Amino acid sequence: MLWSGLLILSLLVLSACGQNSESTAKIVEGKVNVVTTFYPVYAFTATIGGEDANVINLLPTGVEPHDWTPKSQDIVNTSKAQLFLYNGAGLEGWVPNFLKSLNNDSKVKAVAVSEGVKLLTAEGDDGHGHGEEHAADDHADESGNEQQAVDHHIDPHTWVSPKSAMIMAENIKNSLVEVDPAHKKGYEQRYSELRTKLEALDQRFTNELASVPNKEIVVSHQAFGYLARDYGLTQHAIMGLSPDAEPTGQDIVKLAKLVKDEGIKYIFFEELVSDKLAKTLASEAGVQTMVLNPVEGLTQEQVNNKDDYFTLMQKNLQNLLIALK
Repeated sequence: MLWSGLLILSLLVLSACGQNSESTAKIVEGKVNVVTTFYPVYAFTATIGGEDANVINLLPTGVEPHDWTPKSQDIVNTSKAQLFLYNGAGLEGWVPNFLKSLNNDSKVKAVAVSEGVKLLTAEGDDGHGHGEEHAADDHADESGNEQQAVDHHIDPHTWVSPKSAMIMAENIKNSLVEVDPAHKKGYEQRYSELRTKLEALDQRFTNELASVPNKEIVVSHQAFGYLARDYGLTQHAIMGLSPDAEPTGQDIVKLAKLVKDEGIKYIFFEELVSDKLAKTLASEAGVQTMVLNPVEGLTQEQVNNKDDYFTLMQKNLQNLLIALK
C-alpha cells in the first residue's frame, strides 16, 4: 500500500544530523571571543562584531542543527571565550550539560538570543531534546518567558521571521557591548546597519505576502511558525518540530486531502533534510515541490555562492509568492 510505503520512507528522512566536526576556528588573544551555536546566530554576531570580535561557530557547514552535539574542542574553545550565544527556546537541548562541562575558571557569559521574542508553541515532542522547554501559558507576558508544564513544546525557530530576527540581533549587540564596552560605538553602528536591512526585509515580506490570494503552506518540518504568524500564513507540516520526527500514515492521508481540498500547488522541502516524503506526498496529490529554507545552516554550495541569511530569505519570499498566487 502507498501509505505503508510512505511510512517506510519516513524512516529515510535523514538530514546531516549527527555529523560532528571539531571547530577549526581558534581563540584569538586580545579580541572578544564569541562562540555561537549555529548559522543565524553566527551570521548576526559576525556582522555586528565586525573586526572587533572573533566569532567561532560550532555547527559545521552542511549540518542540520537539531541532532548535532558538541565535541571536546568545542568545550575548550567556549571555556576560553567571553561570550557563548545560543538561540534558546529549546533548540539546543545539549546546552545545559555543555555549560556544566566548561572549565571551572571559565568566565564565559551565556546568552539565549531569542529572549524577548513572543514564543509560539506546537503540539507533540520531537524526541531530540529540542523544543523541550514547556509551552508558555496563553496569558504569558510580552516577553513570552512565563512558562508552565503543558502538553505542548516551544517552537524554537524564531530566526525564520525577520521580526524575531530583529530582537535576536539587538540581544546580540547588547551582549557584545556588555562584555566589550570599549568597542561599543562599532557594535552600535554595525547593529544599526543590520537592523535597517532586517527592517527592509520585513517590509518586503509584509507588503508582498499581503496581496497573495492563498495563505496555506505545506512544509517538510514545522520550522515556519514565526514566519506564518508574522505574515498571515498557515503552515501544515509533514513532520513535527524536528525534521526527523516521523509522521504517521494518518498524518500523510490528512495532508494529502488538505492539499487537494485547498488547491495547494506546491509542497515545500529543505536542502539540509531528505526531500523523499515531500516528493512522495506531492506526487500523490499531483502537485510540485519547491524549496522553503528554514536558514538553519548553509550547504557547501550556498557557501561557495556567497549566500547568506538575506539572500536565502529573499529566495524564500520569491518561492512563497510563486506558490501562493
